[in-house]
Amino acid sequence: VIDSSLRRRTHLVQSFSVVFLYCGNSAIRSWGSEGESCKTEERKRKRMESNRESARRSRMRKQKHLDDLTAQVARLQEENGQILTDVTVVTQSFLNVEAENSVLRARMGELTQSLHCLSGILDSINSIGGGGGGGACNVEADEFLHDGGAWGFAGNNHHQHFPIMAAAEMMLDY
Repeated sequence: VIDSSLRRRTHLVQSFSVVFLYCGNSAIRSWGSEGESCKTEERKRKRMESNRESARRSRMRKQKHLDDLTAQVARLQEENGQILTDVTVVTQSFLNVEAENSVLRARMGELTQSLHCLSGILDSINSIGGGGGGGACNVEADEFLHDGGAWGFAGNNHHQHFPIMAAAEMMLDY
């Protein structure tokens, strides 16, 4: 019985100690640090408010950055479209000039051939008429082309696209 009575007393003392410590700490904290608790709560509230404001500013910066990037994308797409249009126009102009150059080269070849044939005819006429240039049939190339020469080619524009061909045997019959 003594042992059990001792155990009960010990248990009661321990229970009171726990209750005292719990209540005592609370009482001490309430009594001694009520001002500190308010300060801690105030600091905590200010820190939370500061964090909210910082997060709001961060979101605003991110949104502004996103808006700037979106505007830049739109501007670059517009610029890219303008460049593509310019490239298309320049390419078409290049193709037109290239086609015109081909036509002019072909025409130059035709005219060079015509000139070569006419020079041959004039050389033949000059050699028949006086042995190399002094006779009555001496016709210079400029006179032949501008005045029409002996055959009157100046006014016959329908012959200008066809080269004049003459064989040496035909010229010997004169």
